[in-house]
Amino acid sequence: MAAPTLAAPPVRSRTERIRWTVADGLTLVGRELSRTRQEPGGLVAALIFPAVMVLLFGYVFGSAIKVPGGGNYREYLMPGLFAMVTFSSVMALTMQVATDASRGVMDRFRSMPMARSAVPFGQTGADVLTGLLSLAIMAGTGLLVGWRAREGLLPAAEAFALIFVMRYAMSWVGCYLGLVVRNEQVADHLMPLMMPVTMLSNAFVPTAGMPGWLRFVCDWNPASALTTACRDLFGNPGVPAGDVAWPVAHPVAAVLLWSAVLLAVFVPLSVRTYRRKGR
Repeated sequence: MAAPTLAAPPVRSRTERIRWTVADGLTLVGRELSRTRQEPGGLVAALIFPAVMVLLFGYVFGSAIKVPGGGNYREYLMPGLFAMVTFSSVMALTMQVATDASRGVMDRFRSMPMARSAVPFGQTGADVLTGLLSLAIMAGTGLLVGWRAREGLLPAAEAFALIFVMRYAMSWVGCYLGLVVRNEQVADHLMPLMMPVTMLSNAFVPTAGMPGWLRFVCDWNPASALTTACRDLFGNPGVPAGDVAWPVAHPVAAVLLWSAVLLAVFVPLSVRTYRRKGR
C-alpha cells in the first residue's frame, strides 16, 4: 500500500498574495483597536497627553519666547506640537510590539495560516488610526487656546495629510524597533531617547540664534521640516525666510522625501525581521 502523500500548498498569484495580506492586515488592525477598547487606561492617557502639551507649552513657554516677526506663540507652537506627537508615537508602538513579542503573541500569530507581512501592517495601521484621534483632540484644544488654520480648508487638509504620512512612516520605525528589542522593559528604557528628536528642532524655539553646528542639526531634523510645512500651510507665524537649509526652505518636499526614505528602509526591515524571528 502506497504511503499517503501530503497535498502541496496552493500556489497563489501575486494578486492573491496581496489580497490575502491586505485582508489579514485589516483583521489585525481590528484586533489592535479591539484591544485598545478593552484597555481604556492607555487610550485615555494617549488622548489626554496632547491636550496637556498644548496647555503646558502654550502658557509656560508662551510667556518667555518671542516669535520671529511677531505673532501669537500658541499659533507658532501648535505645528511643533503636531510634529512632537507624530515623532514621539514611535516609542509607544515600540513598547506595544515588544510586549507582544515578549509575551508570545507574535509566536501565536506565526502559527496561524496568515500572511507573515500582515502582522506588522496591522500594527502600523492601528497606530495610525489611533493617532488620528489624538491629532483631532490636539487640534480641538489648540482652537480653544487661540490657534487657527488661517490659510483655509484645503491647505489645512494638506498639512494634516503630511502629518498622517509622516506618522505612518514613523510607525514602521517603531514596529522595527519593537521587533528587534522584543522586551518591554528595554523598550520602556528607550522611550526617553525620542525626546531629543523633537527638542533639537524648530518645534518650540527659533533656530536662528543657535550656534552654527546646532542650527544645522535642527534644520535637517525631519521634525523641523514637518513643523515648518505645517506653519506654512496653516498660515501660522514662524516660517523662516532668507538663507536657510534646504529642508526648511522646501519643507513639503522634505517631509515627503523623509517619509519615502523611512518607508523604503523600515517596511522591508520590519517584515524581514518578523519572518526571521519565527525561524
